[in-house]
Amino acid sequence: MPQTKFWLPESDIPTHWYNVVADMPNAPAPVLGPDGQAIGPDALSAIFPNAVIEQEVSRERWIPIPEPVREIYQMWRPTCLVRAHRLEAALGTPAHIYYKYEGASPAGSHKLNSAIAQAYYNKQEGVTRMTTETGAGQWGSSLALAGQMFGIDVRIYMVKVSYQQKPFRRSMMQAWGATVLASPSMETASGRDALAKDPNNPGSLGLAIAEAVEEAASRADTNYGLGSVLNHVLLHQTVIGLEAKKQFEMAGEYPDMIFAPCGGGSNFGGVAFPFLADKAAGSDVRLVAVEPASCPSLTRGHYAYDFGDTVGLTPLMKQYTLGHDFMPPSIHAGGLRYHGASTLVSQLYHEKLIEAVAVPQLATFEAGVTFARAEGIIPAPESCHAIRACLDEAQRCKEAGEAKVLFFNLSGHGHFDMASYDKYFSGQLEDYAYPEEAIVAALARLPKVPA
Repeated sequence: MPQTKFWLPESDIPTHWYNVVADMPNAPAPVLGPDGQAIGPDALSAIFPNAVIEQEVSRERWIPIPEPVREIYQMWRPTCLVRAHRLEAALGTPAHIYYKYEGASPAGSHKLNSAIAQAYYNKQEGVTRMTTETGAGQWGSSLALAGQMFGIDVRIYMVKVSYQQKPFRRSMMQAWGATVLASPSMETASGRDALAKDPNNPGSLGLAIAEAVEEAASRADTNYGLGSVLNHVLLHQTVIGLEAKKQFEMAGEYPDMIFAPCGGGSNFGGVAFPFLADKAAGSDVRLVAVEPASCPSLTRGHYAYDFGDTVGLTPLMKQYTLGHDFMPPSIHAGGLRYHGASTLVSQLYHEKLIEAVAVPQLATFEAGVTFARAEGIIPAPESCHAIRACLDEAQRCKEAGEAKVLFFNLSGHGHFDMASYDKYFSGQLEDYAYPEEAIVAALARLPKVPA
């Protein structure tokens, strides 16, 4: 009987995070203030602890993981690498398909990898209160649990459409002691302004970020925790790829292509960045970020300086963006409804070291169902994007007779997303390609940065 699961012992939980900046051919573009001038780390001190700021700007290749963080990781890490034999048979493909199952965490997704670290560093500096945003609820759930573990009160601004679509994610956050608010809300000036312009505003990650940042910046006892986009978040997620590299050694194989869903970029960076180091050393592994066709920041966005939030409270970061005031449609992959992408992911894409594809909503759910019926795990809608791209490549392998090794990150389970699956089964979901004229209009409103 061929081996299906590849487990690492708990002693192989990584001792260090991998910082891709050390191996990038060009230094990351600087972060700018409103005046277009580069800003230093001190500009972030109002909302982040010093340890996180140091990680954000570090160029060291390896960053030690604190032992208390590793001890909590031990609750679910290392996660399993699985050879998808049944899926391969169902597809009739000669490709070897593997996936890393991050849905095994208590919060149900990869997001807990960074939430534990961020809560730890805030606790070390005496912070007792944190704010954050969440789309589908996976990051909010993760920070709620991390806050509970370290005695930190957590307030979560949840994108309104997800707040309405995913009531049990709300319950999950509340069970771990967090306060959950639908964004846009009446709690902040950013939220009130958005509702004044459109009382039916469905919300976006950019707007929820603005609300959470505004509240954190206004209170001395409060810091902000971000679930994606920034360098330190992608750093914390590299435990995924570091474990996977050891597990592929156990399997006696090495991936030809790696797929991960990409909204802000933490999921993709976590699994792909450790393999990018191999690429720099001569490996020809292909790293593919997969995004929704309705929110296609990498594949249809513009590489420019833009705000990380809708209102313009954050510094300016160079990224692939659809415009900070871009309002994505209410698709059911809430974690991917973000106007931009991580500066690191964006720069690597711009320099053609990674690839990106956009896939439509119906095809992603079709892929998720195909996977669930073969492998038994119902994936989160975000994860279905990576599965879709992987299945498409497996079909190409079938047509060409190629036995490629394909690997995707199953970043979370879909147990709290069954209402979305219900809509798919009943034919209530539809594809939505964002109109080019709307993207052009949003890009025209990008901040003007001196050359």
